[in-house]
Amino acid sequence: MRKITDNSEYPGYLLKCQEELLLDSGKIISDFQVAYQTYGKLNGNKDNAILICHALTGDQFPAEESPITKKKGWWDLMVGPNRPIDTNKYFVICSNVLGGCVGTTGPNDINPKTNKIYGPDFPTITIRDMVRVQKILIDELGISKLLSVIGGSMGAMQVLQWAATYPESLKSIISIAGSLKHSAQNIAFDEAGRQSIMLDPNWDNGRYPEKNKKPENGLSVARMIAHITYLSEKAFQNKFGRNLQEKKDLSFGFGIDFQVESYLRYQGKSFVDRFDANSYLYMTRAMDYFDVSSEIQNNKNKIIQNGIRFLVLSFTSDWLFPTKESKEIVSLLNSVGSNVSFAEVVSDRGHDSFLLDEPQFFKVCDGFLKGIK
Repeated sequence: MRKITDNSEYPGYLLKCQEELLLDSGKIISDFQVAYQTYGKLNGNKDNAILICHALTGDQFPAEESPITKKKGWWDLMVGPNRPIDTNKYFVICSNVLGGCVGTTGPNDINPKTNKIYGPDFPTITIRDMVRVQKILIDELGISKLLSVIGGSMGAMQVLQWAATYPESLKSIISIAGSLKHSAQNIAFDEAGRQSIMLDPNWDNGRYPEKNKKPENGLSVARMIAHITYLSEKAFQNKFGRNLQEKKDLSFGFGIDFQVESYLRYQGKSFVDRFDANSYLYMTRAMDYFDVSSEIQNNKNKIIQNGIRFLVLSFTSDWLFPTKESKEIVSLLNSVGSNVSFAEVVSDRGHDSFLLDEPQFFKVCDGFLKGIK
C-alpha cells in the first residue's frame, strides 16, 4: 500500500510505502518512505514534469529556503519562475534520495523489524536503488513519461541510471558534471572521507544515534576533504590566496593562520549540523559502486526506440568530474545511436560551477528544454 501525505517534519510531502523493496545487494527494505517537494503545476496531459536529482549533500529543496540551514535553495538560480527550469511552465519534482537524512528512509531511521534505529544495519544501496525509489514516486504521481530528468554530480549518475533502466519513462535527460563511473581518484577521496568518520571514537561502529553521540570531528574532516575537490585551484587562489585570517603575522602554531583554513573549518562545522554521518558513508559508497556503461549498451534499443534526447554538460575547470569523463558519456551514447548534444562551459570555479551563477550554462539548459516536445 502506498499513501501520499503532508510532511509533518519538513515542508513538502511524504510517500509512505508499506511494501518490500528488493535492493541490488539482495537485501530488502520494508515500509520505506520518500520525502519530496514539488514546484509549479502538472498540466492536464501530465507531460510537463521534470525530475531533479540532487547531488551528494543536497536535498529535496532546490528552489526554496532550506528548513534546516535557513539558506536559499541549493539550485535557486536554476529552478523557479522565469529560471531555466521555469516553474511557470514545468511541474518540478525533487525527492530526497534513499539513504538520505532529510525525510527519505535512511540509516538514521527506525527499522520496522526491530523498532530500533538502523544505523550500520541499513543495507548497502546503489544509485540504481535510489532511482528505483524515484520511479515508485513518479508512478504514484500518475506520470507515465517525464519531460526531462536533470541532475549534476551524483545527480548526473541518477540521470544516466534513469535513461538506462527506464528509457520508456522519459523524453530527455540533462547530465551535468557527471561520469559513467567513479574514477579511482574519486573512490580514493571518498574512502579518505569515510575513514575520517569511522576513526572518530564517537562513530561507535555506526551506533552513535543510540547513544545521542555524533562523530562531528570525523564528519567535519570528511566534508573538508570533499569541499577541496568541489573548487578549482584558481577559485581557491582568487578567493583566498595566502591571505591571513584577521591577523598581520603568522602564529607559528597549528591554529588558523590563513583565510582558506578558516573557510574549510567553517564548511566542516556547518555541515555536521545538517547532515548524518552514516548517510554520508552509504551515499559515497553508492557513488563508488556506480558504473552504468554496460546497462546503457544492453538497453540501447529501448533508448533509441523511445527517442530520448541527451544533453551532456561539463565545466572547463572541473577536475573532480573532468570534461574527458563527460566526453566518454557522449562517446558511448553516440556508439549506441542516441540523440546527444554536448557542451563544455567555460568556468574557473570548478565542479561547483553548476550550482553557481553561470549564464552560459543557464542558456544552454534553457534552450535544450525549450526544444523538447
